Amino acid sequence: MNQIITISREFGAGGHTIGKRVAQELGIEFFDRDIVRETAKASGFDPELIEDEGEDVSRADSILKTICSASSLQFHDTQEVIHDVQQAIIVQLAQKGPCVILGRCADEILREAGIDSLNVFIHADDIHRAVRVSELLGTNNATEIQKMMAKKDNSRHTYYTRYTGKKWGDCHNYHLTLDSGILGYDLCVQLIVEAAQNRK
Repeated sequence: MNQIITISREFGAGGHTIGKRVAQELGIEFFDRDIVRETAKASGFDPELIEDEGEDVSRADSILKTICSASSLQFHDTQEVIHDVQQAIIVQLAQKGPCVILGRCADEILREAGIDSLNVFIHADDIHRAVRVSELLGTNNATEIQKMMAKKDNSRHTYYTRYTGKKWGDCHNYHLTLDSGILGYDLCVQLIVEAAQNRK
């Protein structure tokens, strides 16, 4: 039985909630922002600076460029160091035992490390996602919600492609792709748990 699970997700599709519930159902660890904090600690950057930048290449670029007064080459090296540290942490977490890891190219990182995992992609239609994002942002402004959804998804796509060379969201990269808008969170959790428990 394999219980190392990676979850990639569209913004607003409920990947964090589903992943956390899967971990609770299986009685295993759930890792999300813990990875960013450990990466910040190991790389020497202020945790608050990169807390929410784990998959946001465009925003991380601008922030790191601000704090790096060095050349563009050194700036690029800084980004690579952060990614390399994060990669090592993800591998270490998976080696310690069963867990659910959210985002951050964990599926491909573990694949390259020879660590078997159940890889899941959570998506949903714009309407279901917009409702969730509205709750997260505390706004009903449709334009603002659409812009945030597009920005987050584009950033995750760019990050995944940059560090894996593969297409984010492509069903061929995952064992399960689930529509949380149609299936609902409960069924998504159930399907992932059953897949983890019964996977050969």
